[in-house]
Amino acid sequence: MNKQDILKLLTNGEHVTLECKRAKAEVPKSVWETYSAFANTMGGYILLGIVEDRNEKDAQKRFHLAGVDDANKIVKDFWNTLHSDKVNENLLTEDDVETVNVDGMQIVCIHVPQADWQLKPIYLNENVYKGTYRRNHEGDFRCSERQVRAMIRDSFEDGNDGIILEHYGMDDIDLDTLHRYRTLFRFWNDGHVWNEVDDKSFLRNLGGYLVDRESGREGLSVAGLMMFGKGLPVRERFDNFRMDYINFCNLIGEERYSDRLTYDGRWENNLYQFFSIVLPKMTFDLPRPFRMEGLQRVDDTPQHKAVREAFTNAIIHADLMMDAGVLRIEKHDDCLCFRNPGLLKLPIEQIYQGGISKARNPRIQNMLRMIGYGENVGSGFPMIVNAWEETTWGKPKLSNKIEVDEVELVLPLPTGVTKDVVKDVAKDVVKELTERQKFILALISQNPSSSAKSISETISEMSPGKLPITDRTIQRDLAELQLIGILTREGGRKSGKWVILKPFEK
Repeated sequence: MNKQDILKLLTNGEHVTLECKRAKAEVPKSVWETYSAFANTMGGYILLGIVEDRNEKDAQKRFHLAGVDDANKIVKDFWNTLHSDKVNENLLTEDDVETVNVDGMQIVCIHVPQADWQLKPIYLNENVYKGTYRRNHEGDFRCSERQVRAMIRDSFEDGNDGIILEHYGMDDIDLDTLHRYRTLFRFWNDGHVWNEVDDKSFLRNLGGYLVDRESGREGLSVAGLMMFGKGLPVRERFDNFRMDYINFCNLIGEERYSDRLTYDGRWENNLYQFFSIVLPKMTFDLPRPFRMEGLQRVDDTPQHKAVREAFTNAIIHADLMMDAGVLRIEKHDDCLCFRNPGLLKLPIEQIYQGGISKARNPRIQNMLRMIGYGENVGSGFPMIVNAWEETTWGKPKLSNKIEVDEVELVLPLPTGVTKDVVKDVAKDVVKELTERQKFILALISQNPSSSAKSISETISEMSPGKLPITDRTIQRDLAELQLIGILTREGGRKSGKWVILKPFEK
């Protein structure tokens, strides 16, 4: 660490990874709260001898160098306290504490690394529930008991989904879900000995049903109930946890969303059904370039594989025990968004590099891996990044939402066809429209403010005796017409209007 490094930290440093403190001849007491906070969050640097004006927005003016009077004493006192019972773990080496001369003033620089997931929480004064801190953009804050319990759970080598749920057994399994899984398992594992055993034995082999030999206790594991359970038992045992899918694409007028899957009694609320229902919705309209392998067309692309990996990751890393936790999958016009409760167990830079995987739910991870979902040994996220680098859609963004104890992954999508490209669309593209799509365009030409609801009602009224056309069907037609460049929308979804970009055969 030298003068240039210090100045760079002051210029580029964010509050979440940088803390500056005035110090003269002793270590400020608040240093230890920051030590705990950095260790439990993303790591960071503590600079003693620099005054920060948090009200100043200009980074060039926000920090003022004051220096310390006795750097040697401060460093010695710091190490003495660190080796005492002030903190439960010393994460630092000698290289992490330095004295740097900046324009004749001494600055003490302390680097605090992010603690390994097995060591968290890092706490003060031998009190884990009152001495544990984390860091956000506002500074250090004391963790709630709920947040401390989450860190303690994350420190378990065996993960979170191997707990035996007493009084939950095979009667709580939705056999239709389990049998659908077993059908896919047979496809991926032809000839496997597990294909010949009964359902209970199959679940035991997967880790979905456990027996404690020492105590004699047995029952479904967290993994077994959450993956294959009936909706009611799942909600009774995990009323803290929800699964939610929302499609915000192609909204018209007052529409809040175009499609949603949540707890409505029409499906068993387990993870496998949620995954099976939502995954096709996320991938069906991703671009599929024409590609042949021998005489067979291949529709799967690296981007489709990346979406499957992102969805899988959201499930296997979700903290199922977190209060008010939501596994939330969103589809927008310009991106796909995956959110799961629980912060990242590994540093973000380590996840981008790959090579290490520490799932919160390793049994669920294995269940999905056995039917073809999920990369091994931490290669999944680099695969997602590489798949998106092949496109011009933008870079994936992975982030810890510390304030809400949530991880978010955003995958940008192509934003549609521009008018310049539309001019070059071949005439025969228009001739491939369905009769319903042509009728939709005719209605729009008469009323550019038409909504999916009004169009569906008009078509249904003009076809008495036939099944009604749903709003969702019209929304899919509108989306396809926009994708191929025939139709666009100008203005907002409430006050905007449709514009037909190219003549069509009526």
